[in-house]
Amino acid sequence: MLKRLTFVCVTLCVAIVAVLVAARHSSGNTISFEEPFSVYIAIGLIVVLFLPPFILSFFEQPVLKIVNVVYQSLIVFSFVSLIPVGFLIPNGSSTIIVAILGTVASLASVIVATRSTTFQPVLK
Repeated sequence: MLKRLTFVCVTLCVAIVAVLVAARHSSGNTISFEEPFSVYIAIGLIVVLFLPPFILSFFEQPVLKIVNVVYQSLIVFSFVSLIPVGFLIPNGSSTIIVAILGTVASLASVIVATRSTTFQPVLK
């Protein structure tokens, strides 16, 4: 349980860093530090979206662990889809680095959650 919780928290921190990097390298009508309220809303939305895997990491039931793995795999896909975006924006090298770190962290979180899912037969 502690490993799952730790990896979810690390992935959450990387996602927040990704928002801050996006705000730093803003171009056009996107999130920026010039409008801090939009940055706060984006970070709050990320925290709300990470609540389900955070809560599900406390439980030991196999079904809830599978739901947690499926939910976290969506987070992996969002970080993977952020990598090509880094190539499209100017000064996107930091975005690519954060996206790769997020992919590795969220993939490690999925692997830890998958490895901890053990199906033991019930003995009567």
